Amino acid sequence: MKSPLLSLPGAVPAEGRDEGVAAHYGDLFREQRALADGSGLVDLSHRGVVTVTGDDRLTWLHLLLTQHVSDLAPDQATEALILSANGHIEHALYLVDDGTTVWMHVEPGTEGALIAYLESMKFFYRVEVADRTGDIAVVHLPAGSIAEVPDGVAVRETPHGRDLFLPRADLEAYAAAHGPAAGILAYEALRVETHRPRLGFETDHRTIPHELGWIGTAVHLQKGCYRGQETVARVHNLGKPPRRLVFLHLDGSEVHLPGHGTPVRLAADGAEGRQLGFVTTSARHHELGPIALALVKRNVAVDAELIAGDTAAAQETVVEP
Repeated sequence: MKSPLLSLPGAVPAEGRDEGVAAHYGDLFREQRALADGSGLVDLSHRGVVTVTGDDRLTWLHLLLTQHVSDLAPDQATEALILSANGHIEHALYLVDDGTTVWMHVEPGTEGALIAYLESMKFFYRVEVADRTGDIAVVHLPAGSIAEVPDGVAVRETPHGRDLFLPRADLEAYAAAHGPAAGILAYEALRVETHRPRLGFETDHRTIPHELGWIGTAVHLQKGCYRGQETVARVHNLGKPPRRLVFLHLDGSEVHLPGHGTPVRLAADGAEGRQLGFVTTSARHHELGPIALALVKRNVAVDAELIAGDTAAAQETVVEP
């Protein structure tokens, strides 16, 4: 679904998973600085929006999600995962309950599979699941923003800002009143800076929550059973995850950023050395320069000098080995 904000001056369309919104509006670093200062907004209208209504919505979701939501207070933001039977991450949900409806946004294009799974698990519970992607757009206001939130709009408020579930028909007018708009590249650079994982970027088909630091933020360790819980409990209590997320400071003299999937190796072994992991997301940051997140083997020394492709990389620990 193509955003109307792509008609704004300077808008350059994003590609890949973020197709449909702007990558930037002509000045990536200015847009980052504006977000960091608490001004502007980010068009996330390409993300899927799903709602759950009904008297049993929270107790029912509590049985399916990794997060404790049975007693979720109105307007309290949280995030949760849906795992496979083997504990691998299948869906990441960013949700809030407004007192009558659970609103959630998910990765672009994943809402169909999510709804199919939820529908298959309804049984006798009094719940209704709906795809609202066609009429609701997600808009992100950065932390510190004083932009007005229209009456009746559900809001997820987090330390990183507020996610608004805005009627899609109001998107252009809201952006005109509360812009300037910042592109998805600025938003992603700040996400990488704060080490926040993203489904489909930091995850692959065998990722478990422990590898990305999602224990605690998206996975509650003292709640009841859910699919994949045995793996979560076993790794937490008896072992260590096979991989861990790291933050990379990349060599600023390189023109090109290493893309998603670029092999990570020990710098001492060179470009022909054994692959120890891969780059998940890279970005150009307005203060830190080129940065990235990467998933590496747990036994990689925390002080090891790395290379991403042929780019030198100094690592910071995100998930402890």
